[in-house]
Amino acid sequence: MQFFNTLSNKLESFKPSDPNHLKMYVCGPTVYDRPHLGNARSIVVYDLFFRFFSQVFPQVTFVRNITDVDDKINAAALEQKISIQQLTENIIELFYQDIGALNVLRPTFEPRATTHIAEMIAMIERLIKNGFAYESAGHVLFDVAAYKNYGQLSNRTLDEMIAGARVEVASYKKNPLDFVLWKPAAANDDVSSVFDSPWSKGRPGWHIECSAMSSKYLGENFDIHGGGADLQFPHHENEIAQSCCANPGSTYASFWIHNGFLTVNGEKMSKSLKNFITVKDLLDKEVSGVVIRYLLLSTHYRKPFDFNQKALDDARKSVEKFYSLFTAADLKSYVRNDFNNELMTEVLAELASDLNVSRVFALLHEKVKEAKNGNSDLKAQFLQTLDFLGLFDANFLDAKNSVDIDENYVNAQIELRAKAKAEKNWALSDKIRDDLLKMGIVIKDSKEKTTWELL
Repeated sequence: MQFFNTLSNKLESFKPSDPNHLKMYVCGPTVYDRPHLGNARSIVVYDLFFRFFSQVFPQVTFVRNITDVDDKINAAALEQKISIQQLTENIIELFYQDIGALNVLRPTFEPRATTHIAEMIAMIERLIKNGFAYESAGHVLFDVAAYKNYGQLSNRTLDEMIAGARVEVASYKKNPLDFVLWKPAAANDDVSSVFDSPWSKGRPGWHIECSAMSSKYLGENFDIHGGGADLQFPHHENEIAQSCCANPGSTYASFWIHNGFLTVNGEKMSKSLKNFITVKDLLDKEVSGVVIRYLLLSTHYRKPFDFNQKALDDARKSVEKFYSLFTAADLKSYVRNDFNNELMTEVLAELASDLNVSRVFALLHEKVKEAKNGNSDLKAQFLQTLDFLGLFDANFLDAKNSVDIDENYVNAQIELRAKAKAEKNWALSDKIRDDLLKMGIVIKDSKEKTTWELL
């Protein structure tokens, strides 16, 4: 197995510290709004890592946290005039609905920040005791200058980070880069976001949350830490610093994996540009969850992914091509097994090469023709492989065939096309064919007659 390790900035052979038990932590959602496509891409990528590792290792412990205490959450609750608890419980439920539509598995553990405040306080106390943190005006801050390896993940010096970072310059800081481990509550904070501590009534900083929760469930050292490329600095850099300093001798995560950014039609996704797209937006447009999942996996996980209509159309066509092998009865009668077959062996080999899903999809496209030519064993393997990849939907064909089609219109277009062909008006003939294809209708010409069917 080889994966790209951000810590070394190169492709490396991967082996967990315990060959029988892989341990992985991934930064999960901050629950102030339902997931957008960028959030969903990260969730789906690490879900596939989890699925892959679960086939390769006897035991996998996968931890994905939920950040349910944060400035963004406080602001959203105030704006909506509801309590923080109401907001977070609502968003968590919507999060599960949305990623459930994408066939995302639940992790082994899904700790919430608010239920691990004691662990965070204990870690902060160790940092103060070890000389890497200090108290100031009710805050506790990490002393970046005291940790000589700060910058190893982002490969930047302190001077470069100070020059290029947007950091809060505050009177209570020794250094502009010093980051908050604990912050005092504001006067208008909801009581459910305020916790007692030795320093002030307040709440933890974002970075300490992941360090405390990962070490609780995975130990001071574990195999893989994942997240979006936007988290590399400062979040993950700060996690390394505080974890290694709180636990002397710890190296924290051995391997760091980051998925690329998402853009929309070449531009950064943002609410101000009105190109902010959520999973629910696509589901509401009757885009199947497995199509969205295919779309989010179709670009290599480390590369930037641009969402556009063509990419969505291509994803839909690919999934429909895969499902053309089956009937609705095939899907309804499918029973999951252990995924042990020849096709899966090929798929796992491709995924072992830095999660090369693009090659996996190319392989599946190659196998469709072979399966259509009567290889029934391959059809069974194909369905198992779709299931393993999270692309199985027992109701996909039912949903696809439920689309309302005006048969009179289709037949009229076919007659118009026949007339165009008789008049050798090939441009019009091709246009009619292409327009029908966009509606999900395939024209089939034969010597006797022209027929059509849904994709």
